[in-house]
Amino acid sequence: VKSKEINLGLDLKGGMNVTMEISLAELVKSLAGNPTDANFNKAVQNAQIQLNAGGKDYIKIFVDEFEKLSPGVKLADYFSNQDNASQLKPSASNGEVESFLEKEATSAIDRSFTVLRSRIDGFGVVSPNMQKQEGSNRILIEMPGVQDKERIAKLLQGSAELQFWQVYQVQEVAPLLENINKTLASTLKTEAPATTTDTAAKAGSKLAGLENATKDSTDKGKLAGLAKKDSTAVKAELAKSNPLYAVLSLPIYQGENGQQQLMPGAVVGMSLQKDTAKVNSYLKLPEVAAAIPSTMKFMWSVKPREGSKVFELYAIKVTSADGKPDLGGDAISDSRADFDQKGKPEVTMYMTSEGAAKWKKITAEAAADANNKKSIAIVLDNMVYSAPTVQNEIGGGVSSITGNFTQADTKDLSNILKAGKLPAPARIAGSYVVGPTLGAQAIHDGLISFVIAFIVILIFMALYYHRAGWVANFALLINLFFIIGILVSLGAVLTLPGIAGIVLTIGLSVDANILIFERVREELALGKNIPTAIREGFKHAMPSILDANITVFILGAILYAFGSGPVQGFATTLCIGILSSLFAAVAISRVVFEAMLDRKMEITFDNTFTRNAFKNLAFNFVGRRKIYYIIS
Repeated sequence: VKSKEINLGLDLKGGMNVTMEISLAELVKSLAGNPTDANFNKAVQNAQIQLNAGGKDYIKIFVDEFEKLSPGVKLADYFSNQDNASQLKPSASNGEVESFLEKEATSAIDRSFTVLRSRIDGFGVVSPNMQKQEGSNRILIEMPGVQDKERIAKLLQGSAELQFWQVYQVQEVAPLLENINKTLASTLKTEAPATTTDTAAKAGSKLAGLENATKDSTDKGKLAGLAKKDSTAVKAELAKSNPLYAVLSLPIYQGENGQQQLMPGAVVGMSLQKDTAKVNSYLKLPEVAAAIPSTMKFMWSVKPREGSKVFELYAIKVTSADGKPDLGGDAISDSRADFDQKGKPEVTMYMTSEGAAKWKKITAEAAADANNKKSIAIVLDNMVYSAPTVQNEIGGGVSSITGNFTQADTKDLSNILKAGKLPAPARIAGSYVVGPTLGAQAIHDGLISFVIAFIVILIFMALYYHRAGWVANFALLINLFFIIGILVSLGAVLTLPGIAGIVLTIGLSVDANILIFERVREELALGKNIPTAIREGFKHAMPSILDANITVFILGAILYAFGSGPVQGFATTLCIGILSSLFAAVAISRVVFEAMLDRKMEITFDNTFTRNAFKNLAFNFVGRRKIYYIIS
């Protein structure tokens, strides 16, 4: 029964409304192989600025901007390659390239829609409403019942670019970090000491304090103790002489001989969360970037160490000439949230046959040296989820991603991996959350308005048209059941404007009965008997009924086609209600009248008080048209 109840919209149930924007700028750069050409990138940037200012067609704007900045240069030189040779020739004109890019943009938006739909379905949202906004690169998403804004943002914006990389060991990277520290000390010596380097670290032996404090589960207060002991003077001196080590600690432990040693493994450094941005800024300085090998890039762990705010830094090893990972996400055929042998949440991955063969080779190479086993980093969206040391070759194509996960984390990660990666980056352009309290109030107010309107109409029809009015009321009740039943069977979502649409539909349904009944009364006034009057009444009222309902139905269809959110909710119930009303007012009421005639039951269309009501009324609309023009 629960699964068959009517679905409530965002305004009734509460939830989250998100507008996703697909980055066509990143798509264009990706299709062109991320060129370094200044004019090309300037055209991409200018097109994005114009789009943000209200422009409609990003691709057209980009092509126009490029032709302004690089007159005479062919876009095909950037976009034509072996992968798309069948679609775009090297000799293609800029117009042909524009058409190609338009198709790719449309395809990217369509695929993004599919991926986002899969992610939301996997999240467990009941009856989400998703719409592509025609003529734009935006997708509107309504998720009733969802309140966790941060979790949804991660779910929708993650590009799901899963990668497997070899990593450098800390012993290989430590000398480089030492050189970077010296370079920074030399470069920054004329600058004021950083004021944000309040990490729990000191020179010399205190560099190991951060690691020891996080690894010693029996002394969780050690990290805080170290931070309290640091004086401002010591920190300022450390920031000046060892700027990198002031915000990044090496993984050091005290050996059996009492000497400090590097902790073997893939972790090359650790920082508190507030210091990761400073480390990133140091690594991006031209003097530092020049010292980092082209085969190395740094990535942070996706989460801090358990029980602390310390993030781990990894040095990824780039082994291919094109900069691609050792294994990509396309090697994953399926994934699921699971638990390891200790009962901790993990994600189990199942690889394709080709991916399994590559994975077997990669892990065999990593475990080849018994005295120096290597690690493989599992990276998603440039964040390291885990970097386990490979003990043995892994065959069979089944592996796991472990880490400091909750069950919700593994569910979302598995969902993202299953849905696949977005063809272009997507960002949240706007969002808002409707609380369940507001939704409950909306339901209450909507139902009150609906019930009042319904009761007033029932009373009016019964009083004004007597027994025929009760026939109309019966048809009205059947009409209401039809509307709700159709909404449920179609899986449509009932919104607050949708309730307004139902109320309007009730009025239209009654209007059809009124047209019929008034025509029947005219026929009776001409001296015809009841059966003939009813037959003639239905016959002659039908053109007016069809004209009114078809006109409103066309309006509803237009609202549904071009509207979104509440507008579409109103249009849905309106169109369904019109079709149902026609059937109820014309077919059901006619059947009831025929049944009453067969049983020789008395049928009346008025009573003593309403028999002569509104007779001989005359309104001079044409003569007073100027007054009506002014009022309207």
